[in-house]
Amino acid sequence: MFTLQVGLADIHHITSQGILMFDLNEKVIYPGHGVAVIGDIVEKQVGSNVIKFFKLVFVFKDITFLVPINNVQVIGLRYPSDSETLQKAKQELVKKPERKLESIDFTPSGWTKRHKDYQLKIQSGLLVEIAKIYRDLMYIAQQKDLSFGERQLLVTIEDLFAQELQIIKNIDRELVVQEIRTPFKQMVFQDKNYFAQTSAIT
Repeated sequence: MFTLQVGLADIHHITSQGILMFDLNEKVIYPGHGVAVIGDIVEKQVGSNVIKFFKLVFVFKDITFLVPINNVQVIGLRYPSDSETLQKAKQELVKKPERKLESIDFTPSGWTKRHKDYQLKIQSGLLVEIAKIYRDLMYIAQQKDLSFGERQLLVTIEDLFAQELQIIKNIDRELVVQEIRTPFKQMVFQDKNYFAQTSAIT
């Protein structure tokens, strides 16, 4: 296997099978991982095939991914949300949870099912779905101590939400986090370190 840098001088937009793709240096959202920049386009020889990849350089993490250009739709790579979608996501934060607390199964098997459902929403990459998970977990946290898995997921979700808002609104993370948490200011946590790991993630 070897790597080639693709000649980019005359490339304005990359297309695959007639589908409009992303420009170099544009910011994109990688579902479940956060905000990245299209840093380069490279070719790799894999067996007898030459495959083109987007090189994703993550903005808030020291990580770089190579994503096959032909797979970007399957992966769910997308542009940051527009203002209308952002408003819808923020509206979700103040809505009542879709499920009442007493209807939630808090047994290990129940958590396994909920976690699977949450992961499907995360992999959808949609900001509105991220907001729904955040709201529901914060609601649960008002009623009981979160389990270890719930806490870890809450930290991850807040980070994904905050990353995208930082890019959309171009403001400091601290202000973004305050905005996300505003609907839940009345909450009193027994454990003051719910979000202590957030700084380690970003």
